Order: sequence, then structure tokens, then C-alpha cells
Amino acid sequence: MRSSPSPKKSDGQITSKKFPPKSISARLFAWYHHCMITAAPPSDIETLDQLVERLGSIPLERIRLRPAPGTATEADLLAEDAAGRRLCELVEGVLVEKAVGFLESRLAIILAHLIESYLDQNRIGIVSGADGPIRLIVGLVRMPDVAFISRSRLPGGQIPRDAIANVIPDLAVEVISRKNTAAEMRRKIREYFEAGVRLVWLVDGVKKTVRCHTAVDTHVDLTEHDELPVLDILPGFRLTLNQWLKRAELPPM
Repeated sequence: MRSSPSPKKSDGQITSKKFPPKSISARLFAWYHHCMITAAPPSDIETLDQLVERLGSIPLERIRLRPAPGTATEADLLAEDAAGRRLCELVEGVLVEKAVGFLESRLAIILAHLIESYLDQNRIGIVSGADGPIRLIVGLVRMPDVAFISRSRLPGGQIPRDAIANVIPDLAVEVISRKNTAAEMRRKIREYFEAGVRLVWLVDGVKKTVRCHTAVDTHVDLTEHDELPVLDILPGFRLTLNQWLKRAELPPM
């Protein structure tokens, strides 16, 4: 019996006669085939399944098809924003749509407001929101839902003017959305701490919990009446999870 030919590789391109998993739609297969003959994904990624797993097993609908995965750049990310399409993060040459939700947005804007009010009296840094891209390393751009950057981490003590800020936050807050996955959040936590972030909050507005990380494998789980830890990042800033959640609710008439 003749064996099927092996995939051919040349000049960083991949050509393959293998079919992707049977569950993939015809439209996605067309994209998959296009990528296999035109794109140059990371050398250790050979299948679509591997790519999805690498990104944190995220839903396929969050992976942008153009430019082909493995070839996207910061310019492509900014072009998506300029075109008024969804917010995207840049991960290993792939544009990944940021998972969003109305409750998540409400929680994030309330927290940003509370930190900004604190900063009115304590001018120690700045706060940014979910549409503020941050370059953690070359080729990796994330958009934490809320970020605090201390004055000492701001280049020249000035607010970044570039579309993608080349700063590392002290605090990064991710408000978990329905389309986020546990594996994706684990990857984000690792990336944040490897880049130099000191504190990460993972917030679940539906379950009313916060997981506070001070390192990749060091965290504490908070419930409604616990006070959010800020280390020495925001001295004197005090907020319980319950207070935060209450502020996000519709006030009575």
C-alpha cells in the first residue's frame, strides 16, 4: 500500500494535503488550506488544533482569518481598530478578538473610575481601560480591562502617545467574559508576570469572585466581603468586592 505524501516545507511555507478535523466547516477549511500554503506559523504549530490549543482553546470565532494566522503584526491590529471592527489582541502573529460583555464593561469602568478618583489625591500613576493596547513584549499586545501604571514605569514620566503603549502595568485586571477560557486566562497570567506585572486580578462578575495573583502560581480567592489586595501599589486604596459590585448596579430611583 502506498503511503500518502508527507507535507512539504520550503522557504518557511507549509504545503499540506492533510484535511483538518472533520468538525471544521467548509468555510473554515478553505481558510485552513489558504493558511497552509501561504502563511508561516510558528515552527512547532502544524495543525489548526495545535494553534487553537496554543491560544488557550479559545472559540474559533475569535481567531481573525485576515491576515493569515502567524503573519499578523501590530500594524494589522491598529488597522482593525481603525476600521471600526472588534478589539483585537496580538498573540504570536495571530489577531485574537478580545472577549467582551456589557456587565464586564460596567465592572471595568466602575473600577477605573474608583482608581482614578483615588489618583486625584495620590498622583502616583495612571489608569487605562480595555481599548488601551499594551505591548508586553515584541509581538505580544494585550488589552487588560483595567490597568494601573505607576509613574516610575512611565517612560520619562510621561503618558505614552503611541497607539500601542510600551509600558508594563503594576496591576492588570481581567474581567472574565463568557467567551474567555480557563486555559486562555492561565496563559495571560503567565504572560503578565513574565513581562513584569506585579499583581493580576481575575474577576468573575457573575459568580461574584476575584482571584488575586501575586505570581503565576500564587493566588488568593476572594468573595464578596473580602477587601481587594493592592500590595504597596496603591497605598491607602481600600475596596471590598461587594462595594465594587454594588457600585456597578443600577442605583434606586
